[in-house]
Parts: sequence; structure tokens; C-alpha cells
Amino acid sequence: MDTTNPSASPSKILSAAVIIAALGYFVDIYDLVLFSIVRVASLRDLGVTQPEELLEKGVYLINMQMTGMLLGGIFWGVLGDKRGRISVLFGSILLYSSANILNGFVSDLELYAWLRFIAGVGLAGELGAGITLVSEVLPKEKRGYGTTIVASVGISGAILAGVVGEYFHWRTAYFVGGGLGLLLLLLRVSVYESGMFARTQRQNVAKGNFLSLFTNGARFYKYLKCILIGVPIWFVIGVLITFSPEIGQALGITFPISAAKGIAYSYFGLTVGDLASGLLSQKLRSRKWVVVLFLLLLAGIIALFLLARGASEVYFYGLCVALGFGGGYWAIFVTIAAEQFGTNIRATVTTTVPNFVRGAVVLLTLSFKGLQDTLGLLETAALLGAATLFIALLAISTLPESFDKDLDYVE
Repeated sequence: MDTTNPSASPSKILSAAVIIAALGYFVDIYDLVLFSIVRVASLRDLGVTQPEELLEKGVYLINMQMTGMLLGGIFWGVLGDKRGRISVLFGSILLYSSANILNGFVSDLELYAWLRFIAGVGLAGELGAGITLVSEVLPKEKRGYGTTIVASVGISGAILAGVVGEYFHWRTAYFVGGGLGLLLLLLRVSVYESGMFARTQRQNVAKGNFLSLFTNGARFYKYLKCILIGVPIWFVIGVLITFSPEIGQALGITFPISAAKGIAYSYFGLTVGDLASGLLSQKLRSRKWVVVLFLLLLAGIIALFLLARGASEVYFYGLCVALGFGGGYWAIFVTIAAEQFGTNIRATVTTTVPNFVRGAVVLLTLSFKGLQDTLGLLETAALLGAATLFIALLAISTLPESFDKDLDYVE
């Protein structure tokens, strides 16, 4: 892998940077959602059999994974601004692939939890590094296409995870995920570091200073808004889809709901939604208004989902697809984060923002579990959904448009 030619900034959309970032994110998403898919089967094999325990231990393990992603986001983000986007891209793939292979051998619940934590640390780096690299090497009029390709290809990794998790043993599913990541490292193509990053390295400016995001009021509020606009996506994934078996029971649905199928169908919707939102953003030459449109669409779909009492199998999984499509502004969301900040802190922002969004699942799942005994399961889901959507709409409406912004500057 040659990273020594910083001037090699490809202008074509399907550059080596876009291809490797897309494939890396494909494996990243496979591994990221796999626990949600094999949660019940793996915990039962480890001796957890009661429905209440399955929910409680499932929340514990997914929170360990997301906590790892929170910490890993900071680590990889700072490293990306100090050492380069490519070192993070491949370092994160190596870590989470190794951890997921080890997940296939676990026989103890605590070891399982700590391996999910380590996998979470690794999973935190790939997307931010990939989107930052693609945003910097493509011309500003094309970078939206590049990030859309990365997100659309990457999110489809969840479809493979759903198929493997449904039809193979859960240990095999972990081996497949880890093996795909290691294979990607072996098959990696020549990727060059971005010219913007190389020029920043020659400047006497602070690089990857995470704390600088909190020492300036305007910068902090812009950073916080970037995080808040993505939370509804992970409310859908981390609550509505992950706990769709329990939600289905509350809705009086009689057929057995498969979380693996729910993940696969919703991520199919996410893939199509990301492609649609990315292309629409290029057509309208706007990021923020596309996000507003998708948030309003998602609000209606969530309402239909939580009112689907006695739904048929086709209708229920159709709503899972629709939920995914409504949340399909992930590519736009991460691109917005990359476009809001200077080169010397861009990787830190673009890596931490999506991981803080994913980490918000910890608060969402704890709230979901804690409030349902008082309010009811469906009522709690509705309350959390309404809150995350309202806050996201407020955040995106006050962020500046960044569609054609020149990114070659420092903070």
C-alpha cells in the first residue's frame, strides 16, 4: 500500500479511495449489526433462557459494544488527524476483524461482553476515516456521489449479516465477519493519502485536538448539532429493529418475528434510502433540506410501525423496509459533519460524530428499558421517537448549508 504521494488526488468518482472505503464500511456494518441479529441465539447457547434475561443481557452487551465505539471514535479520530486517514482505515479493520473472530469462540458471558467492547473500539474508526478521505480527494461537486457510494455499498453489509445470521450458526456468522475483514486487508489496493491532509502536516497548526471542539462556543454547538441530526437513525436501528420481537408481541402479532430478518429488511431500506438521499442532495444542491425531508418521512413511518396491531408478516417486514428508507440519510449526515470543520480536525469530527450517535443507543436502550414498566413498551418507543425526531429537526434547521463548501482550510 503506497501512501507516499499526497498529490495523487483522483478526480473520478470510482477512485481507489472510494472503493476501499466502501468495501471497508461493508465489513464494518456486517460486524456492527451482527450482535443484534444473533443476540437471542448466542445468549441462549451461553445459558440465558428467560425472556426478561434475554432482554437485560442483550441491552448489557450492546451497550458494551456502543461504549467501545464511543471511546474508539475519539481514539481513531485524533489518530486520523495526527497520523493520517489511511492508517486509521486499515488499523480499525484489523482490530474489529480480530475481535469478531474471537467472538466466535466465547463460552462465557463476561468475555463475550468485553470482546464486544473491543470490537466496538475497532468498528469506531472505519467510517469516519473513509468519509474524510473520500471528501478530501474528490472535487467538491463530486464528493456527494463518492460518500453516497461508500454509505450505500457499506450499509448493504447488513443484508449479508441478516442472511448469514438467519441461516448459519451464530459462531459461524462471527467467523465470516472477521474473515471478510482480514481478507480485505490482504486484497487492499493502492490508496493515497489526501493532499489536504499532507499540506496540513506541513503547517504549524494543532491537529486532532478533540478538546478544541469544547473550548469554542460556536464550534461546540455546531459539533453537537451534527451529532443530534443522526440520532433518529440509530433509534430506529438500536430500539425499533433490535427489539422488534418484543415490540411485535406488544402489538399482538402472532407470527414469530425474526430480528435477523428485521435487520436485513431495514438495512435494505437504508441502502436504497441512502442512494436516494445522496442523489437527491446532488440534484437539489443541498444537504440540509434533504435531511429535513427524510426526518419528516421517518416520523410518519414510525407512527405506522407502532400502530401496526395484529399486522401480517408481509406488512410488518414491509414497515421494516420503510423504516430503513426513512432513516436513509446516513451518508448525507456523515458528509455534513465532514464539511463543517477544517482539515486539521476533520477526521476527529467525522469519526466521533457517527460514533456518538451510535453511542446514544446506550441512553436510548436504557431509557427504553427503564420507562416501559411505567409507560408501556409501545408508549415508551413513541415518546423516544418523537423526542429524537424533534431535536434532530431543530438541529439541522440551524446548521449552515455545506453542499459546495471548499474544504481546503484549517480551524
